Amino acid sequence: MAMPSVCQTAFTLLRQIEPIIVLEELGSTLFDTALQMVVRDRCANATYPDISRVQSQQKAMTDFYMTYNLIIQLTPILPALLLARAGDRGWRRAPIVVPLCGYLLSRLTLLLVVLLRLPLEVMFGAAVLFGLSGGYCAYWPGVMTLASLGSTTTERSKVIMRVELLYGAAGLVGSLVSGHLFQLYSSSVGHGTILLTVSTLFHLLCLLHSIVLLQVKQVSREPEDDCQLLSHSSTDVPAEGPARKNMVNVVLLFATAVLYGSSVGGAIEILGSFVLKEPLSWNATQVGYGNAAGCMIFFTSYLGVIVFRRYVSDVALILIGMVSFASGIYFMTFVTATYMFYLARSLTLFALIPMPTIRSLLSLQVPASSCGITLTFLQLALKFAGLAYIPAFTKIYQRTLDWLPGFVFMLSSILTALGMIPISIVGCRSPPRRHYERIQGD
Repeated sequence: MAMPSVCQTAFTLLRQIEPIIVLEELGSTLFDTALQMVVRDRCANATYPDISRVQSQQKAMTDFYMTYNLIIQLTPILPALLLARAGDRGWRRAPIVVPLCGYLLSRLTLLLVVLLRLPLEVMFGAAVLFGLSGGYCAYWPGVMTLASLGSTTTERSKVIMRVELLYGAAGLVGSLVSGHLFQLYSSSVGHGTILLTVSTLFHLLCLLHSIVLLQVKQVSREPEDDCQLLSHSSTDVPAEGPARKNMVNVVLLFATAVLYGSSVGGAIEILGSFVLKEPLSWNATQVGYGNAAGCMIFFTSYLGVIVFRRYVSDVALILIGMVSFASGIYFMTFVTATYMFYLARSLTLFALIPMPTIRSLLSLQVPASSCGITLTFLQLALKFAGLAYIPAFTKIYQRTLDWLPGFVFMLSSILTALGMIPISIVGCRSPPRRHYERIQGD
């Protein structure tokens, strides 16, 4: 009797969203390290007039990433909207399955670039395919929507952060092994081939899982839960959220997310190139370890939510995370050695608290029927912001390489400080009574 019960439990777990999160993030972290090292190798001999060899390499790398990331930011906009609409109409699996097809194609393209020695610019086409599938802009809101549908209002922040924790754990494992896998090669295949093959297999398994095994809970069958984003007017239960959209709070939360997302995105955009140049000059293994250090923030942020949410409100949680990132990224401005990099990273230990908590607060401002589309609009707002901050941070970095290469990190810290203003206003507008109800509910 015990064995069938264990098998049934295992099968139930396999039908949840968590295996997809793990497989996708494992494949993505392997791909990220491979892309970073392939770009470095292809740009090693780049030359530009009137600048040094190191600056030429940095310019070639950052120009590639600027174009590549701009394509990824721009092309998913319409597909993500269509997929979000399909998800809110009951096709909850669509915003996950379709983007995973794009993930698989883009990983396969980089593998072909390495095997067939194709030009690096082929990856721009892969970025277009990835974007037309909806990309991360559609995939992650789809994951968050499914996670939200299975949680109550009082537990939503914790559930979403648990998803982020699992995402980080998979990223940590993938990052730690990615550098070592990149170094593996034989006489018939070069560096990165084995790494990209494993990444492609992970994404293939992930896609098959989402098609065959993924179970989607039907919210309409349990209207009393209904994502707990809306309290029905026909009941006498005290409302935990507004019956209509609270547009002022929605706008303020969007502003906070855009400012913070721009500061984080702009800094991470440059960080990958920054660690490959002198004085750090990292190899593939060190790049993997550096990415793993970033993934560790998922764990510390999760622990921060578990501890702090019992004593402070969601708004205070967001501010704690923003202060953590601002201090760490400011210290990154003056990093000149590997140990200093890890010290700066250690200061950002709560940096991942703000975004999932903002999503949680945002989901409490809208009806359940608008949950998916609202989270997608937030992701789209971050995409549009990327059209501004990606070229801005890139050009600023290129022009400050001579006197202060880390200036962009100082700029990121300033943007984070500005983002604290709108979320503080949300805190002032929120009734204190809600905070104590949250603690009691936990």
